[in-house]
Amino acid sequence: MISADPGHPLLSATAAVLRRADHRVEFLAPDGTPLDPDGRPAGRAASGAPADVYLLKARTPEALTTAARLADRGAPVINSVSATEGCLDRVGMAQRARAAGLPFAETLRVATVRELAAGGADLDYPLVLKSRRSRRGDLVARVGSPAELAEWAAARPDEPVVVQEFTANSGWDHKLWIVDGQPFAARRRSELSAGGRGPNRPLPPAALPAAWIEAALHAGEVFGLEVYGVDVLHLGAGAPLFVDINAFPGIRGQVGAPETLAALALRRAADGDGR
Repeated sequence: MISADPGHPLLSATAAVLRRADHRVEFLAPDGTPLDPDGRPAGRAASGAPADVYLLKARTPEALTTAARLADRGAPVINSVSATEGCLDRVGMAQRARAAGLPFAETLRVATVRELAAGGADLDYPLVLKSRRSRRGDLVARVGSPAELAEWAAARPDEPVVVQEFTANSGWDHKLWIVDGQPFAARRRSELSAGGRGPNRPLPPAALPAAWIEAALHAGEVFGLEVYGVDVLHLGAGAPLFVDINAFPGIRGQVGAPETLAALALRRAADGDGR
């Protein structure tokens, strides 16, 4: 597992499932350094032999480089480096999704926050401001006026961002997660709502329109993803709007997700080189 956080609920639970079946599970930092259970360097070099399969949870440049090196040696990687990279640039993601017919939010502008603020009077408010590159701690904000945009420009002037139209909604995001074709779902108070983001509330996938599930599964085909998440807004009358696609998200609190991920890892390991 390529992740700086061995204690992540999904990863630790998946590791436990695999270990109970007598499989060996190890964690690597994004740079490939082995980690102990507390996430500290384990004080030993990485094994010369590749593992049967790698789960690429981290998405930093270092992690992508490590995963690419392992894939070049013939090791299966979930998700592939190319699929993971396809979800990091929000401009390319939106273009690819819309070209495939997915109901994805349109990117209206691309610039730095400073450049947007300089011409802020020409924008339609409210708007959604997002870091161009998806990553931990990225910028996702509802901006209601030129004054608010100026505040972001003062805080993060050179941040490359995209602008999306703010779509009126209930204030709740629907989270759809797919693991090897198996859907999981939850509702969460949107980070763009007045009260800020709230906890995930598990939701049976069957409670969502079948067309949403079909579109989410199609997103996996379009981007070549095996483990991913789709953030969905409900526009009314059953119409969805995809506002983000994430490679290997956290998928917290979903009964059955660790077992499904473990089964995927074992299947891909068996398909890899036959060991």
